[in-house]
Amino acid sequence: MLNPDKHWTDYAICRGVDPELFYPINYTVPVMAEQVEAAKAICGNCPVKAECLDWALRAGEPDGIWGGTTPEERRYIRREMRRGERTGRIVAA
Repeated sequence: MLNPDKHWTDYAICRGVDPELFYPINYTVPVMAEQVEAAKAICGNCPVKAECLDWALRAGEPDGIWGGTTPEERRYIRREMRRGERTGRIVAA
């Protein structure tokens, strides 16, 4: 259970990890794929992954790995969410 007196970022397991890991220069170059996967592996074990992704989606975060997603993946999620709003169907992020 999260302490309501703390911000979700206080629980992020990426705290203290080199931030460069979460900001690959290029997300599609094969050599960078290892960096993206390493960042996503950290996110995969994070207790506040959902909060992180929610923040990145609401803020329109254009760079970095947030909540275990790349910028391209977040664009897709936002597009699907907008499509769901237009059609009235529920889209889970």
